[in-house]
Amino acid sequence: MTEAVKRANYLRKRVYWWLERPDRAATGPWVLELALIALITLNVAAVILETVDSIYDRWGVALNLFEGLSLFVFVVEYAARLWVATENPNYKTRASWAVSPIAIIDLLAILPALLYLLFPVDLRLLRTFRMLRLLKLTRYSPALGMLLAVFEEEAGAFFAGFFILMVMLIFAASGAWLAEHEAQPEAFGSIPAAMWWAMATLTTVGYGDVTPVTVAGKIFGAAITVIGIGMAALPAGIIASGLNDQLHRRRASLESEFRKALVDGDICEADEKEIDAVRKQLGLSRRAADHIRNRVHAETMSQVDRCSTCGQPKNQSDNP
Repeated sequence: MTEAVKRANYLRKRVYWWLERPDRAATGPWVLELALIALITLNVAAVILETVDSIYDRWGVALNLFEGLSLFVFVVEYAARLWVATENPNYKTRASWAVSPIAIIDLLAILPALLYLLFPVDLRLLRTFRMLRLLKLTRYSPALGMLLAVFEEEAGAFFAGFFILMVMLIFAASGAWLAEHEAQPEAFGSIPAAMWWAMATLTTVGYGDVTPVTVAGKIFGAAITVIGIGMAALPAGIIASGLNDQLHRRRASLESEFRKALVDGDICEADEKEIDAVRKQLGLSRRAADHIRNRVHAETMSQVDRCSTCGQPKNQSDNP
């Protein structure tokens, strides 16, 4: 291995250390993380303020300059994360990282602005798509990361639910068209036109701008409304079940850390720091961690072989 390759490998490891923060106790990466969070938040605030004409007319130049600076930072960040992706044990190649959900979010944060530089796009549309940068906070928020993990793991269940919704949408629109197309040709003149009513009813939104007027249409609409209650609850149930599963896994991970630290019978200061870093990474509260600690400690103490005379652990009672 040449000296240049060694330097490149060392630099890549350092950049990975700064960006991905494998050492949760390190101050430098923590400050960089806070700076990126602040930049993302300011970008979202800038997009919101740009929609106010009086603010944009007065501060448009400054806002555009800030957007250019932000775009440069986000492009450099994306390129750097792509370069160091192979340092992450979860990704064997850079391509595998590039198709991961968090990498796609990073790409979507810069893609609209890059497209604007290449193609003439409505600037107002560009401002709207810049709101996607808010999703970058998923990387720094354990709660949002947990939700993203649920979507990733339950993709099959969500697809099945979406497929059922599409089938029910076509069925509901077809039934509404059969019952109402003669009485209301302007609203139910075709199956595609009836899909607006079907979607509003199945999702239990019920705007009320289109409603059945015939007896058959009202009976059919009532049945679709009842079915829609179950359809609306389906994705909510999937998300709730997935979040509960994720929370149990994270608590189990923290419990495993406590059990490792208690192998020697006590948790030292170094163990405390490591466990607290894991707790923050998993997004668990101190109260939850204390509850897990007390339970594991009680279980560990109950398994200690004690002296029948003094009640002390035998390894302590043997001491003079």
